[in-house]
Amino acid sequence: MFAPTYLDHNATTPLDARVLEAMLPFLKERCGNASSRHEYGRAARAAIDMARGQVAAAVGAHPTEVVFTSGGSEANNLFIKGAAACLKPATVAVSAIEHPCVREPAADLKRLGWSMVEIGVDAEGRVVAADFAAALARPAKLVSVMLANNETGVLQDIPFLAEQARAAGGKNAAWFHTDAVQALGKVKVDFRALNAAGVNALTVSAHKIYGPQGAAALVLDKRVELKPLISGGGQERNLRSGTENVAAIVGFGVACELAVARLEADAVRLTGLRDKLEQGLAKLETVVFSRHAPRLPNTIFFAVAGIDGETLVAQLDRAGFAVASGSACSSVSPEPSHTLLAMGVAADVSKSALRVSLGRANTEEDVARFLQVLDGTVRKLKGLAAVAA
Repeated sequence: MFAPTYLDHNATTPLDARVLEAMLPFLKERCGNASSRHEYGRAARAAIDMARGQVAAAVGAHPTEVVFTSGGSEANNLFIKGAAACLKPATVAVSAIEHPCVREPAADLKRLGWSMVEIGVDAEGRVVAADFAAALARPAKLVSVMLANNETGVLQDIPFLAEQARAAGGKNAAWFHTDAVQALGKVKVDFRALNAAGVNALTVSAHKIYGPQGAAALVLDKRVELKPLISGGGQERNLRSGTENVAAIVGFGVACELAVARLEADAVRLTGLRDKLEQGLAKLETVVFSRHAPRLPNTIFFAVAGIDGETLVAQLDRAGFAVASGSACSSVSPEPSHTLLAMGVAADVSKSALRVSLGRANTEEDVARFLQVLDGTVRKLKGLAAVAA
């Protein structure tokens, strides 16, 4: 069977065999509802409690601060909409490069009397300090800035930003949230340290760390009051009602343990692969975005001038490489990357963007073959364009 080399780990990661092994009993014979009082139910509840502890340990939180959700999008919506429902309308501030599952719920608040401001970023994709200060001065009651960008891989200085937000607001400081979905498993994420700096909530997800799709968590400072998006049986401290996805949550917990154990070794190896890929790209007349900013060790976002990104993705897929032209959750839109436009990149260059996100199974041979195939594919596409002209 034809199986392209997978270079799209920021979209989702393959399920680790050890994660699947831990999940299988809860997909087969251990069928209990965690709210049931019999042995099957108690076993399901114990498994969820164990996973909650594993997720908490991975991010330096207390288990009672972990609220399980169906995905990162739900967790982000739960914080933004849930917190807003408990506050008087004011300003919600989000960075201009946030994932749609942060931007869209923030925009939704405008119908409820809130104002929304997007915090600008510089040409490398880093939050502009003056723009951030201006947003806080409005004043903002909710702030969300992602820890790591899903397209460029750029890391924001979240402790510094949270400290600024707390200093600006004093006793009425904004609730500060960070989407850490792309960061977990690639860089250290420490909620206790972030919380001390002023971060009140962060989002993490299983399927970005070789766990299952359908499990994520909002790690939440207990001082923050939220109105649930889903009401019902009162699960998850009455913040997320609904029968728990026991198998996925169990997988999430195991994936977190493995991610922490492998963090340093993975980061060193993936950084080496990323550097080799970028050295090769430099010979192919490409532009690598955010190259001079702190980034995730596995992410390269680049453009080949004059070549449409979606066309290149399709050609590379046929040639045996699975890559992306940007955020997987925005791939249905033909518009240029929102992130690159916010960075001041021209629309035509933005539409040429291609993202490679490396993972545990990738090798130096994968990188070398990708560069060779990319070179040949680009030459072919430019040749076709020249003939058409």
